[in-house]
Amino acid sequence: MRRAASASSADNSGASSRRRKMMADSESIEEVAVIGNTDITPTEAENNIVNTVMVERGTSLLKKMEISVAEAEKRTGKNTVNMQETYTVYLIETRPAESVSEGGTPATPDTLWRRYSEFELLRTYLLVTYPYIIVPPLPEKREKGWREAVLETGFQDKVDSRLKSLNATFRVKNPDKRFTDLKQYSDELNTVISQLLRARAKVADRLYGVYKVHGNYGRVFSEWSAIEKEMGDGLQSAGHHMDTYAASIDDILEEEEHYADQLKEYLFYTDAVRAVCRKHELIQYELELAAQDLAYKKQQKEELVTGTVRVFSLKGMTSKLFGQESQEQRESRLTALEQNIQEGEAALKQKNAECREFVQTAWEDIERFKEQKNKDLHEALISYAIMQISMCKKGIQVWSNAKECFNKM
Repeated sequence: MRRAASASSADNSGASSRRRKMMADSESIEEVAVIGNTDITPTEAENNIVNTVMVERGTSLLKKMEISVAEAEKRTGKNTVNMQETYTVYLIETRPAESVSEGGTPATPDTLWRRYSEFELLRTYLLVTYPYIIVPPLPEKREKGWREAVLETGFQDKVDSRLKSLNATFRVKNPDKRFTDLKQYSDELNTVISQLLRARAKVADRLYGVYKVHGNYGRVFSEWSAIEKEMGDGLQSAGHHMDTYAASIDDILEEEEHYADQLKEYLFYTDAVRAVCRKHELIQYELELAAQDLAYKKQQKEELVTGTVRVFSLKGMTSKLFGQESQEQRESRLTALEQNIQEGEAALKQKNAECREFVQTAWEDIERFKEQKNKDLHEALISYAIMQISMCKKGIQVWSNAKECFNKM
């Protein structure tokens, strides 16, 4: 897009004036961070500012572009220490979201290969830049079962206990009940989905055994048919139905895994929700510290003006031992305190505005997340139930076919 924007030299003057206007309108926008590329040219910097202004004005990229991860590929190369390693790269395709006219040719997608670590870097950037947004989790990278292996070591329990101790250290005095309830809800949702996935895994394991037992039925019926003359055809057909039924379990479990992945996604979403709650707690904690610091400075000013000390302090003790301060020293301290109080009031006002803005923006995204979560889980659970019903109907059909085979013997 940058090449297309700078291809025509005839439009350079007009484009430059438009860019200058954009830059003038965006003086308050912070410097744009470019992930994975810090060596940017002035032209690229201007383009970044233009893109930032578009985002600030509410332009949604997904309304302009279709973005998808088309495929994955294993590659081998050298890492930073010049050692050979194997890694996975993912093909990202982007194309304009405009509808194609009937008979027209769809636009050729722009493609780009990226590693998993670059997706992690992007997600970290989004977490830091937009702490009030529930950033979607990344799909699992490692093989199935790695989480269970980690949990068996007891590492997670140590981490949880450490996090609890840290949370206790920075506990806020006046927490927002909405975020407290949201944090509790995310913990309960995590527990419920974990138990649901655990139950599904147990059922799938037992179901796999039941289906494989039907494979034994098929083998026995086939062997039996070899020693029977009149019943041989019926037994052979019944064995064939049993073998087909036993082989279908692989496709069933693969389809089940698809629905389990949808549940796992929201299992990881609970971590993203808790991250937003933790960020709010940190902002609230900083706000309370600023208010406490301002109150302490005002108390110091009152004590300095009235000459009375409300609580025991080192300053009061030294005054009793070495005498009172001179008038000039008191005026100097009073001036410094008044300046500090003004700065503290400005800082408190800024923290209050920051907290209000965070709560408003975060709660809008939380409401959007709840609506999307209800829709996605509703569809996933209904589809899972329909799949189970279909699976049971296939089992009934297999045994009905076997019954017909037995009736024909």
